[in-house]
Amino acid sequence: MLKFLFMLGFLIPLCFMQHLWWVVQGVLYLMTYMFMFNFVLNYNISNLSYMFGSDILSFGLVLLSFWICALMITASESVYRHNFYEGLFLFMVVFLLIMLYCTFSSVSLFSFYLFFEGSLIPTLLLILGWGYQPERLQAGVYLLFYTLLASLPLLVGLFNLYSMYGSLYIGMLGGIDLVNVLFYVCLIVAFLVKMPMFLVHLWLPKAHVEAPVSGSMILAGVLLKMGGYGLLRVYNLLMSLGLKYNFVWISISLIGGVLVSLVCLRQVDLKALIAYSSVVHMGMVLGGLMTMTLWGFESTYTLMLAHGLCSSGLFCLANISYERLGSRSLLINKGLMNFMPSMTLWWFLLSSSNMAAPPSLNLMGEIGLLNCLVSWSWVSMVSLMLMSFFSAAYSLYLYSYSQHGMIYSGIYSCATGYVREYLLLLLHWLPLNILVLKGDVCFLWI
Repeated sequence: MLKFLFMLGFLIPLCFMQHLWWVVQGVLYLMTYMFMFNFVLNYNISNLSYMFGSDILSFGLVLLSFWICALMITASESVYRHNFYEGLFLFMVVFLLIMLYCTFSSVSLFSFYLFFEGSLIPTLLLILGWGYQPERLQAGVYLLFYTLLASLPLLVGLFNLYSMYGSLYIGMLGGIDLVNVLFYVCLIVAFLVKMPMFLVHLWLPKAHVEAPVSGSMILAGVLLKMGGYGLLRVYNLLMSLGLKYNFVWISISLIGGVLVSLVCLRQVDLKALIAYSSVVHMGMVLGGLMTMTLWGFESTYTLMLAHGLCSSGLFCLANISYERLGSRSLLINKGLMNFMPSMTLWWFLLSSSNMAAPPSLNLMGEIGLLNCLVSWSWVSMVSLMLMSFFSAAYSLYLYSYSQHGMIYSGIYSCATGYVREYLLLLLHWLPLNILVLKGDVCFLWI
């Protein structure tokens, strides 16, 4: 695992050299390819090197991080075109990738916490440095304080755990079952905010709307998955407490999912709509994870990977429209089928994946989550039905409102996408729909 870390470290000087944007981008794709050959299908931690290692859970998420970060650079070509501090931008992306890589491959809970918090800094700087509106300052502060305040109890909990057991190594904490309710709250609150769970989700739409396309992609693609990853790791220690108290979080997530779906139907901002749909999906993921069942854990992992690719692709599409029209409002982004006909196909493919249409990986994850939540309590069927219906409704609303109808009269030209943009969207959509053929890898990891 250290060899990739060294490679990323040595990539940093290249970021600041003139005209090496494409080199950095190419090397990131190459690293993704190399990491794929490091394939881990083992539930035990393998590839150990110093304090890093990976099992299948971290392997999938590190691969997703590499992939999304490479795609971020492809999507942010306007930064390079306008010479807007492109060296610093590349440094931020590579630094963020290092943080994510270390977070997912840490075998100690303390180093996991350290890098978990560290990933906040480059994200914040991306939003503040390359965001669009002046409100990005407020969004940055929201992001920072929500995450930091919720993470402090986690640090205290980890120190307490260390004083009790003398180790924070993940492999050694297997047989522990904590019984203190305070421990339970301390260890999971940070991850619930990061997911984000309904009621503590307000930082997410703000951060998404103000972030540049790269910030939105990494937020939706990987940073929300950190919460799920942390919960999957921590619940090994909280089995009996989880079975006792998890109904609270499941109820909040399911009811919140339905309410946020309704909020989605009232959005007029493309990015805000996609951001709120992330909250709905993560609510479902959280509900499934909290059932503490085998199906729940597996489907959570599957839907996290699927949502990372799908949501990131939708943000790319929103940005492509924004670059042409200078607005993210649905009132102006309408009738785009007349304006960019070839892009309509990608809108359709990614919107349909977002509503979990076959053959996307989202479908596989959602079927598993429906299964485990209904077997946990059949009452959850009501909110799950509503959530599935409304998620189809807002995906259709997003697609039909932006593509069909009368074109906005302020637009007098006909534009098409660049090859770069089609490639970018293909690289989001293809893994999302090809991975279904290897569904057993996503599903049977446990």
